[in-house]
Amino acid sequence: MSQVKENDTVKVHYTGKLSNGQIFDSSLEREPLEVTLGQGALIPGFEKGIIAMEVNEKKTINIPVAEAYGEVQKELFYDVKKEQLPPEMTPEVGMGLASKGEDGREVQFRIAEVKEDHIVVDANHPLAGHDLTFELELVEIK
Repeated sequence: MSQVKENDTVKVHYTGKLSNGQIFDSSLEREPLEVTLGQGALIPGFEKGIIAMEVNEKKTINIPVAEAYGEVQKELFYDVKKEQLPPEMTPEVGMGLASKGEDGREVQFRIAEVKEDHIVVDANHPLAGHDLTFELELVEIK
């Protein structure tokens, strides 16, 4: 039987969980994820976990922070004066924000703190700082 190797295009169902068991994403209620390996579209630990799997194989992989979204980087926290926010906005911790970077790309932030005259936004990936567990099922090797 054929096994997944680098640069293969695969379809895989997955359920991603935090170390406390909380599910943060799953493809089970939709189409499986289709991706070509070796192109940087997946976190390194997820891609490594798929290598050598066979069609219909199921397995659970544990991905440490370093092979997932990395550690939380303190330099990705920024102070934003409240007067820079839309006047109708009431900022709350956990609220998502988007801004255009200097290169024109959209950057996603989450509000980490709300102070009297400013907010602190966090530009880290929401899963940064977490070890992750994925339940995988290889559906197809194209």
